[in-house]
Amino acid sequence: MVLDYECEGALAILTLNRPDVLNAFNDELGFALLEGLERALSDDSVRCVVITGTGRAFSSGEDLGALAGDYRAGNPPELGRILRDRYNPLVRAVRAAPKPVLAAVNGVAAGAGASLALACHYRIASEHASLVFAFIKVGLVPDSGALWFLTRMVGSARAWELVGSGRTVNATEAQELCLFDEVAGSDDFPAAWRRRATDLAAGPTRAYALTRALLDGVAQSSLTEQLEAEAYAQQEAGSTADHLEGVRAFLDKRPPRFNGA
Repeated sequence: MVLDYECEGALAILTLNRPDVLNAFNDELGFALLEGLERALSDDSVRCVVITGTGRAFSSGEDLGALAGDYRAGNPPELGRILRDRYNPLVRAVRAAPKPVLAAVNGVAAGAGASLALACHYRIASEHASLVFAFIKVGLVPDSGALWFLTRMVGSARAWELVGSGRTVNATEAQELCLFDEVAGSDDFPAAWRRRATDLAAGPTRAYALTRALLDGVAQSSLTEQLEAEAYAQQEAGSTADHLEGVRAFLDKRPPRFNGA
């Protein structure tokens, strides 16, 4: 199995399982991850999705080794087709997921693996994790949304420095740049991401999704458009059972018990 799928309470844990190639993506893994994500999102008992990797890596990106024969023969693959068929649907599905998606970055996340980590809504990393936007080192441009995410997170100048150099960004620097939300020691890492994922699973699911949509759209919106988008989203959030529970809990001076509805 190239992808392990398991549930722990309200968590669905999707583990990339090609450790011999640092969890590099091929068609089988890419489509399996998308299928696993769709399965988790359609399961009402799941309130948070975790994506992580087996072994030393989160994911090293595209499996170029599997394409070596084509490259040596002077016949590079149709990379645009691979992006449109496999990566782009996955990145869109992760980003638009109506439930929180957390990347538990256990090791190196390179190329499209780094893009996938950034597409997730939260990133908890091991102290041994790193990000490598290595596209330029093989004569390619950043893909799978890397620039879209980076420019929003660190600005265009720093984004260019990261992708133009293709250098390794260690866990400490990634956290300083807010590319990682939290960095944990190796021994504490499994507990750290489970703790954050469990907290997210207990939160107001619809409000999370609406807030993320507002954040993703703000750079393209005028103030008038943003105000209207906020009014629409607030009407949606205000119609949820979680909002009603939140206000009742506030009035009763007790912790809210959200159910994701």
